[in-house]
Amino acid sequence: MGSLLKTGIVTDSNSGILPHQAAEDGFFVVPMPFYIDGACYQENVDLSRAEFFRLMAAGAEISTSAPAPLAVTEVWDKALAEYDDILYIPMSSGLSGGCAQAEALSREEKYAGRVLVVDNGRTATPLHRSVLDAKELLEQGVAPAEVKRLLEEQKNNFIIYVALDELHHLQKGGRISATAAKLGTILNMKPVLEFTTGTLDVYAKVRGKKRARQAMIDAIKNEFAHDYKEAYEAGEVYLMAACSAEPEETADWLAQIKEEFAPLELLYDDLPLSLSTHIGHGGLGIACARKIYVDK
Repeated sequence: MGSLLKTGIVTDSNSGILPHQAAEDGFFVVPMPFYIDGACYQENVDLSRAEFFRLMAAGAEISTSAPAPLAVTEVWDKALAEYDDILYIPMSSGLSGGCAQAEALSREEKYAGRVLVVDNGRTATPLHRSVLDAKELLEQGVAPAEVKRLLEEQKNNFIIYVALDELHHLQKGGRISATAAKLGTILNMKPVLEFTTGTLDVYAKVRGKKRARQAMIDAIKNEFAHDYKEAYEAGEVYLMAACSAEPEETADWLAQIKEEFAPLELLYDDLPLSLSTHIGHGGLGIACARKIYVDK
């Protein structure tokens, strides 16, 4: 079924948007590449989630990269065959060079004036939320350039907390030493990370997953009591979650979030594989963001 909108929306698979969801909502998704023992795979194309984590547990060497320019423009071309122009909303430029690459591609004669690249510092479910925001704004009749401005204006108005199940992947990424990773594993230490625009910091280190979960709940409650107080009291916040854990643990975590923050709606996605490469198996995440409104 065709859309009445003249502007299409393209994102990448780090948004957590699955192919069937993209088809239902009319979005286009660039699959992010990752490498397992030197072989390249594309998210949601070549490898199942279960097989990915099986290989990770077996000690496979896994790394990520920005999508190839051709992979990006192929999706752009498909979208531009249906729409006059497009908004491209990729993962944060603070985490990947893909956004800068897309900016350069958008200036080529074929795409100039037809592709607007949005860099609002997001990834995972907050990026999914931005894609939904863009659709809602376009449906309200907001011009594409103004949608880009509104999304980028909200660049700092979100926060993510993630509890890691183990420290090995942080150590591989150079964020902690091998000695600290080994000691943390022995002591059952669970780091809680805090992610904002382009930055990833250790928010807390607690012993055991139960305490890590409570630390994240308390962190979001603190956000709602302070930095997001006005928006929260006005009912103008989004609540989100993303996980790389087993289905049973994920379901239990989502139930805890819903109980703690009822009646807020919760948007959930599985943590994309290219992000799970760095977070590892067993990660639990929660996020909040301010809603976007058009000035009347």
